[in-house]
Parts: sequence; C-alpha cells; structure tokens
Amino acid sequence: MDEDLRTKQKGEILAVKDLPTLPGVLEEVAVLVQDPNTSTDQISKAISKDQVLSAKVLKMVNSPIYGFPGRIGSIQHALVLLGFNVIKGIIISTSVFDVMNENMKGLWEHSLGCALASSAIARAIGCKDPEEYAVAGLLHDIGKVVAAVQLPDSRAAIDALVREKDLPYRKAEAEVLGFAHDRINLWLCTYWNLPPNLKEGLSYHHRPMSASLYPKVAQVVHVADFLARLYGVGNGGDDQVSVLDEGVLEALEITPEVLYRIMDDLERDFMDLI
Repeated sequence: MDEDLRTKQKGEILAVKDLPTLPGVLEEVAVLVQDPNTSTDQISKAISKDQVLSAKVLKMVNSPIYGFPGRIGSIQHALVLLGFNVIKGIIISTSVFDVMNENMKGLWEHSLGCALASSAIARAIGCKDPEEYAVAGLLHDIGKVVAAVQLPDSRAAIDALVREKDLPYRKAEAEVLGFAHDRINLWLCTYWNLPPNLKEGLSYHHRPMSASLYPKVAQVVHVADFLARLYGVGNGGDDQVSVLDEGVLEALEITPEVLYRIMDDLERDFMDLI
C-alpha cells in the first residue's frame, strides 16, 4: 500500500474527536488524575456528570467480569475497588461501542465474552489485578470499531473479502488497509494515553509470544479471544476460531486440567451472552 495513503488513513482513524462522550468526560478526568491532591470523590463527580455513561459504567462493574457482581453502588465505590485504569477502560469501551452500526452487530458481545474469559484465566493462574486483564479483553477489538467509524468504505471492503474469500478478519484488514486492528489498537493506546500493560495486551493479542514488556496480558487475552470464539460468543467479524499460538499455554502455565476447569466455569457464564 502507498505510504502516503497509509499515513492518511492513520490520521483519519485517530480523528476520534467525533466519537461521543470520549473527549469530554475522559479529558476532564485525566486532568484531575494528574493532580496528586485530587480525591476519588472529585473524579467520581466528574464522571457522574454524564448520567447515561455513569449508569453504563455501574452496569459493567457489577457484572461477573470484575469479581464484584451486584456489590458496587456508586462510581466512587468502583474507583476505590477497581482503580482509575479499569474505569477509564470501561468508559472508552462503552463510549466507542455505542457508535457501532448494525453491520457490527455481535462485536460488543464478543468483547464482553473476551473480557469474561480474560478475567477467569487471570484469576485461575493467580495474576495480580485480574480486573485489568478483563479491561484488556474488553478493548481488544476496539480498533475494529474505530476503523469502521472513521473508514466506512474500507470496512465494507473488509467485510466483502471475509465473505468472498473466507479470510480471517485480520487478514482481510491487512489486504485492504495495509495493517490490522492490532496496529490501530497501538495508535489508539498511545493517543488515549492508556497504561503500558493495556497497550501491550491490545497491540500483541494476535502475536502474544512477541510481547516483551507485559507478555502475560497479551497471552491471557489471546487465549480468552480463542475461548470466546470457540464458544461462539458474539461475532469478531468472521466465523473462524483462531488458532492458539504455539507455547502460549505453557508460558501461562495452563495445564490441560486448568484449561478444562476454566472452560467449565466459563460455559455457564457464556450462556448469558450467547
């Protein structure tokens, strides 16, 4: 692909100022977070100004994904229990996925399934802060959404390739755009100033054995994406079950017995999403 065109498309993708909610609330909160004297009460009040967003965040934090189902009654309580990075990820996901059109139906459910699986895997192998792994799972396909909003003609061409050639979505993206959603994730993480562990998880979830700084996040999301597809939770853009990277289960020290236990637990939770 012509480098000038690729640069132009990157610029169009990163023109995310048109996406609803994302700039106002998050920019205000980001300024507050930079001040060491800011209290969680001030941050929660800033988020709570957007009542629709607050309701969506509370619904998400009370889901089984984050380990506190039905127990968080306020944004402030959510911030204390989960931390700002988790809440920021939830705000981004609920804001960006709001702009999905009917052609992307099923991607939100797939993302929820990946978040649920990421949380389950992280807890099963004893990861610290499993909630952040869940956020990485929730946001792992965010690049698909932003590309569809910013480059709708390219989205149609990608969908056509998936249908006509039965290609995996990521390969179709590469043919049309010259890059795929994991590269877009990298740009977005930098643009939105997401923490390095989320940045690596989102950027390397298709090639987790290449991640170097926070490989476990990328590896967990990779396995979670596989499980969500295996169980048919939502739709990631194609109907194919991705292949697990060689060595990823060994790297996470997931034995067959541990994997079967995770899958048994997830099967019940996935039923609510299918």
